Amino acid sequence: MLKFLDKYQPQSYALLRITAGFMFLSHGVQKFFNFPVDFPWPLSPLTTAAGAIELVAGLLIMIGLFTRPAAFIASGMSAVGYWMSHGTQSLFPIANGGEIIALYCFIFLFIATKGAGIWSVDKES
Repeated sequence: MLKFLDKYQPQSYALLRITAGFMFLSHGVQKFFNFPVDFPWPLSPLTTAAGAIELVAGLLIMIGLFTRPAAFIASGMSAVGYWMSHGTQSLFPIANGGEIIALYCFIFLFIATKGAGIWSVDKES
């Protein structure tokens, strides 16, 4: 039964890349445009840099252009964001509210190692 799913690996990976890129992009949109909800904190130089990375890298990952470097930068930004904002409160993501950013870190690290795949501007395999 599970062998049946093997033929859908390229499509499921593309959906992971597109969805993760879109959701990361939405964090940058929220920071800069207060859409679809207001960003609850004032922008500092650090959150402005994070928002710029979220906007640009999220878009690039979503469309599959310069995917590897964009995902590597997004992964690193997520790791820094986790340890600066969440990791100081508790080691465990479930206790410090950092589950989403920790997951982004490892999803983007995986995308950086695998490349864009199908349904991308780069058209990597």
